[in-house]
Amino acid sequence: MFIRTLSLRDFRSWEHAELELSPGRTVFLGSNGNGKTNLLEAIGYLATLGSHRVAADAPLIRMGADKARIGASVVNSGRELRIDIELNQGTANRAQINRSPARRPREILGILQTVLFAPEDLALVRGDPGERRRFMDELCTARLPRLAAVRSDYDRVLRQRSALLKSAGRQARSKTELGTLDVWDGHLATHASVLLNYRLRLVHELYPYLAQSYAAIAPESRPAAIAYRSATLPPEFLDPAREPEPDDTEALEAIMLRELAAARSKELERGVCLVGPHRDELELNLGDAPAKGFASHGESWSFALALRLGAFELLRASGSEPVLLLDDVFAELDRRRRTALAAVAAGAEQVLITAAVPEDVPAELAAVPLRVETSGGPDGRTSRIAEPATPAP
Repeated sequence: MFIRTLSLRDFRSWEHAELELSPGRTVFLGSNGNGKTNLLEAIGYLATLGSHRVAADAPLIRMGADKARIGASVVNSGRELRIDIELNQGTANRAQINRSPARRPREILGILQTVLFAPEDLALVRGDPGERRRFMDELCTARLPRLAAVRSDYDRVLRQRSALLKSAGRQARSKTELGTLDVWDGHLATHASVLLNYRLRLVHELYPYLAQSYAAIAPESRPAAIAYRSATLPPEFLDPAREPEPDDTEALEAIMLRELAAARSKELERGVCLVGPHRDELELNLGDAPAKGFASHGESWSFALALRLGAFELLRASGSEPVLLLDDVFAELDRRRRTALAAVAAGAEQVLITAAVPEDVPAELAAVPLRVETSGGPDGRTSRIAEPATPAP
């Protein structure tokens, strides 16, 4: 899989861009603030419908514009598809596949697969559980794009059920309200069981790739491990060595319904939903200790890098060849981590890298350099691709 062309209009600092790309390794060079990361962010958005830097779409639209556009021609196994998405201020985003409108933006998911490693990934280890839930769900969706609809349905039901809990908790609980809550319990359990099934399957399959990647990066450190943590599920489901079963979804739905019933009184008292995958966690361990709070800065970087490299290898093992995006990370890594990352990058079909100077990129990658420059003031700066940069010796 590789991106042949990338088009931007009013995305971040890019008023307009038309880039021709090719398989192999390309590095976007330029000082901080010139818009290099914006290019990888745009590509990542096409793959995940989200940014690795901000939670909302509004900051992605160029100041003064009412919409932004991102498009790419993607070649996968000899077949080329064009995908485009329009980000709108105040209205729904719109997407196209081969210039034809898609019913929903999520229909473009799966056409482009990426694995992005960025300085923000340190939050995978040191941040809150939401960072790790997002990591799991984006990787699950990359492997099975239809899971995006399940995630959307779960979030919708969770919001509506939570609103009902708040309403019922403030006033006398009628039989009608409690009966309605029973209906929402059923909807929540149905969507949650599918999401849980794929998260548990992901942890089981990612575990060995994560452990191998971490051992290669930090052989002197304690072994790395991951596990799914949930107050809802029984211990036998949480063992990463457990082989998924064909009837797991049905079993998980029954567990969810049972736990929702048991938590009903507490949920009504507090007015919040206390049961479900929105409260779960991906547990990261080094030896017998949790990585968060116990890992050194170097170990945390190694764990974050190992999670991304493990994800890359898992997607490859599943028959995909994702585009590898490396956002200004080589300068953050010591020699061993740089070498491990460069070894993976050397074998990827397409790698897009950002760096401040050519010396930040390992010479063995022999990346094609493109220089990014900006013009204008801080509030109206415009990025552009300059004349070809001089290759590093």
